Amino acid sequence: MDRIDAMHAFVKVVETGSFTKAADALHISRTSATQLVQQLEAHLRVSLLHRTTRTITLTQAGSLYYEQAVQWLDGLHRIESDLPHLQGTPKGRLRVDVPAPLASMVLVPALGDFFARYPGIELHMGVSDRIVNLLHEGIDCVVRGGPIEDQSLTAKKLGHLQLAAYAAPAYVVRQGLPEHPRDLEGPTHSIVGFLWEYRNQPQPYAMHRQTGPTGQTAEVQQVLGHYTLALNDGNAYLAAAQAGLGVVLLPHYMAREALAAGRLQPVLTDWQVAPMPMHIAFHRTKHHNAVLRAFIDWLAELLTDIR
Repeated sequence: MDRIDAMHAFVKVVETGSFTKAADALHISRTSATQLVQQLEAHLRVSLLHRTTRTITLTQAGSLYYEQAVQWLDGLHRIESDLPHLQGTPKGRLRVDVPAPLASMVLVPALGDFFARYPGIELHMGVSDRIVNLLHEGIDCVVRGGPIEDQSLTAKKLGHLQLAAYAAPAYVVRQGLPEHPRDLEGPTHSIVGFLWEYRNQPQPYAMHRQTGPTGQTAEVQQVLGHYTLALNDGNAYLAAAQAGLGVVLLPHYMAREALAAGRLQPVLTDWQVAPMPMHIAFHRTKHHNAVLRAFIDWLAELLTDIR
């Protein structure tokens, strides 16, 4: 028995709650995962898991061993990942999940620079706006706009994205220009709703306008808006706006191409939208991962150009 492999298998079974999922994450067969855990229990002479046909739970000894194994494996991984980093060449595989518009419009076009800097890093990029379970799905980090509410994750703020209100010219011809954010509550105007992953429903936006020589805030408005369509994907949200289905609030980088092509136009131009915080979130066990640190540093630098 390779004790490190057995510890990896045991920890992954606990984190995923399944021998099958653990085996998939480790790229081994279910039989191999089962045998590794059984061999570990035989070596330790204790039962680590309570197994039923539907659930897997930790024994008292298993709970203690799991906590120590996670710390030990994290320390081992930190040592191994930091050695190449000390030589200026972090190496390894990184699994990330990022929103679709950020991937297609910003990250992927810039990856040539990333790989030139870090030729030893292999990047696996999932593209979605969905909620992901980092441990169960074997993902190292996620990049998301808005707050990170999962308290089991460590979140690092990358910066803020500037937003504004837009609509398709066809929408403006049909409905006219909204004059105040309150107009978006209906009945004349409507928005396209965005289903934020941490609530699975649209959330209000804060808008304000400034007047006077000192630029003091004259009025603040919370805008939820009336909608008949709500989406949970950024690319679909942008497409709905260009189809004239409602007013949208977009980061500048998402609207830039459509504005230049005349498919969108600004609305409510004397109002400003509160900036959107951008975070990268990862499990605490990844905190010292040199490959992850390299990606975070590169991404923070990249996002300075689109805020």
